[in-house]
Amino acid sequence: MILTVIGARPQFIKAAPVSQAMRAAGMEETVLHTGQHFDYEMDRVFFEELKMPYPALNLQAGGRSHGVQTAQMLKGVEDAIGNIKPDAVLIYGDTNSTLAAALAAAKMHVPVAHVEAGLRSYNMRMPEEVNRRLTDHVSSYLFCPSKAAVDNLKKEGITDGAYVVGDVMLDAFQLFQAEAVKRSLPRHVEESYYLFTVHRPSNVDDLQRLTAIVSELKTIGDMVVWPIHPRVKNILKKIELPKNVQLLSPQSYLSNIRLLMGAKALITDSGGMQKEAYWAKTPCVTIREETEWVETLENDWNRLVVEPSDLLNALQQNPGEWKPLYGDGHAADRIVRVLKGEWY
Repeated sequence: MILTVIGARPQFIKAAPVSQAMRAAGMEETVLHTGQHFDYEMDRVFFEELKMPYPALNLQAGGRSHGVQTAQMLKGVEDAIGNIKPDAVLIYGDTNSTLAAALAAAKMHVPVAHVEAGLRSYNMRMPEEVNRRLTDHVSSYLFCPSKAAVDNLKKEGITDGAYVVGDVMLDAFQLFQAEAVKRSLPRHVEESYYLFTVHRPSNVDDLQRLTAIVSELKTIGDMVVWPIHPRVKNILKKIELPKNVQLLSPQSYLSNIRLLMGAKALITDSGGMQKEAYWAKTPCVTIREETEWVETLENDWNRLVVEPSDLLNALQQNPGEWKPLYGDGHAADRIVRVLKGEWY
């Protein structure tokens, strides 16, 4: 029995191919939803599109501070482990849900299986960096998307239990890409556009910085399409939007992939969308000082921008040769083989 703990939009996407592979292999799985993301557009619609049953357990721990949220999740996962008695707890990424489940399982001596292990931004001001580092150090199975991730673990003295399996988000991208292409663009979105997403505290909690970033969007000649993350919605009331910016509600997985594949470029501070842009062969500009997905920086398919004034120049640069990154789309099968003890 595997207890899978998820709670945020990217984790729903990552879990879809792995849950499918476990079912195909005859493995028993119970899915616990921490409730970290809870709006329909950020939660249930993903299960509908990805053809996954909605989780049997939901802790409804969203909308709280980091400490309160993590504490509530920790207790809820601990209770679930006590009731279900799983053989392992499977977790994804670097959210508060990830860390809470890892701590609960480790303290109850249940093996922790971490998907996306070994990623490092080396920026400890990011909550995600704290979560991923602590999680890796209590994990028994470390499923890495690349050799660079394994090398990061070795630098921290973690050598046992690390496997290069590839990226499960590539599995999902390949599974649903054809269906996404069939989707129409949202109303009012022109054929020539850039896709823009921001949500990280370093960009949106500082009103002056967010204003500078948004203001810079007017230098782009084409429409800029901006699906609004819930944590940004209220802040927008304090900002004057350029006329070429088209706001959208949060997008489902398939709709987001459709937008990404049709965009001239992506402007983002997301982690997962940097990879999705790469697989879609859409140039990306990341508004951050660093990225944990360092391989995407090769050949300028992804460029880091710190100062908003550098945004337009970065968008005008052409990327070089494209090459496959993060596996072959069969990461989920490899994860299942490891969990079943069939890795060789």
